[in-house]
Amino acid sequence: MDGFAEKIFKNKIFNENKLLKFGFVKNGEKFIYTKDIFDKQFLLTVIISGKKEIETKLVDIISGDLYTLHLVETAAGKFVGQVREAYENILNLISRECCSDTYFAYAQANRLADLIKSKYNDTPEFLWDKFPGFGVFRNPQSEKWYALISRIDKSKIDKKNSGEIEIVNIKLDKDEIKHLLKLEGFYPAYHMNKKSWITIILDGSIPDDKIMELIEKSHGFSEGRKKTKNSKSEWLVPCNPKYFDVDSAFKKSREIIWKQSSNIKRGDIVYLYIGAPLSAVRYKCEASEVDIPYDYKDENLTINKVMKIRLLKKYDKDFLSFKILKDYGVNAIRGPRSIPEMLSDFINKKG
Repeated sequence: MDGFAEKIFKNKIFNENKLLKFGFVKNGEKFIYTKDIFDKQFLLTVIISGKKEIETKLVDIISGDLYTLHLVETAAGKFVGQVREAYENILNLISRECCSDTYFAYAQANRLADLIKSKYNDTPEFLWDKFPGFGVFRNPQSEKWYALISRIDKSKIDKKNSGEIEIVNIKLDKDEIKHLLKLEGFYPAYHMNKKSWITIILDGSIPDDKIMELIEKSHGFSEGRKKTKNSKSEWLVPCNPKYFDVDSAFKKSREIIWKQSSNIKRGDIVYLYIGAPLSAVRYKCEASEVDIPYDYKDENLTINKVMKIRLLKKYDKDFLSFKILKDYGVNAIRGPRSIPEMLSDFINKKG
């Protein structure tokens, strides 16, 4: 792949159906597209093989000679500049019409993302606007993370080297971490607990299947213990201050009635998130009674059952603001949802 094509298709992956619709012809395992460009002076052939491989040929129609000057970045002049522009215009059009964005910048990270999706049907979550290349894989049953792929400068994990790389953080047994750190390509966990996480460099030096074996072990940690019938769960539950004044309600009584619309059990912990303009978790409560039949309906609300929640603690408005919740992977609270493990750890340590 030439330098111009590499830049255009760096974070792209080809879609076979889109290629055929665009005008590519399938020949065995390859897709071939031909078009005359630059006032029919040149014939451009584009050959796609696999998800990321692209080859181009530009031939002078009159002479039949292969033209390559447009690929020389230092080549100047009006004619070569116009040919190069026509060439890039076609590649950009193919990119827009026939490709999908890849999750990550480099090949091995994207291959692993595909393997994870195939095995667990999980796709990466990009939780931080400041770090768009950081993708979290979590177990939807437990909300626990089991892999984090990120793009960093290599100097962050190896002071002797520098340059952009991608890494994956996974959770493993401490004895296995100790063993792996003796091998090339494994590093103490970047920005995570080094006792239970490890960083693996994604430069192709460690085979995909080996990394997937370790990711499977990390996924096993994300499954956690199965909850028993009497074990407690933790929930984030939204409250719209436009419709209910929860502050006044708790001033009158430490136990109030609340709409129940999820599998909350008696004894579960309920964190009440107060919406705008406060936008923060304000109260920690315990579900003292659940599944109470209730019949209420208006234009804004329908209630079929309620629960009683007992106030345990009131937080300062800055303790669990929406900004802090986003740092722990909570990007929206539209209804009752379970608390991510890392957020639970933060609350129980700090509050």
